[in-house]
Amino acid sequence: MPAILVGGVVFGFGLGLSQMYRPEVVLRFLQLADLGLLFVMGGASLVAGTAFAVLSRTGRRAPLTGTEFGKRLKTMDRNVVIGGGIFGVGWGLSGICPGAAYASLGVGNLPILYGVLGMFVGAYLQGYVRSLSSEAGHPTEEPA
Repeated sequence: MPAILVGGVVFGFGLGLSQMYRPEVVLRFLQLADLGLLFVMGGASLVAGTAFAVLSRTGRRAPLTGTEFGKRLKTMDRNVVIGGGIFGVGWGLSGICPGAAYASLGVGNLPILYGVLGMFVGAYLQGYVRSLSSEAGHPTEEPA
């Protein structure tokens, strides 16, 4: 659990340093007017990818779920495309992604609550639609 706390603090610090918690900075990036966040995301991907590669070879387990680190390949199906599209539209409209939204609340950006509410409503609707689909006998996810 301490590792999770440290990871969250480092993530929050990174969001603050890069100003990714500010919707106007993110929107300038999405409009290709300021590509600074490209380096932030690239650096984060490099660190996460390295950590994942190392942890998947150690046989260690995830602290919260207890599952072993490893590849979980998913097929590119309709759900992935639709979900990614909805995520992208939400990111573009609000100028904020889920992790940065909480950091933005932490610095007093209360109007971002509308975006956070939208994330919760979207997550609820996705779960509801998935439950309807599974009740009808249509699996929503292929086994790995």
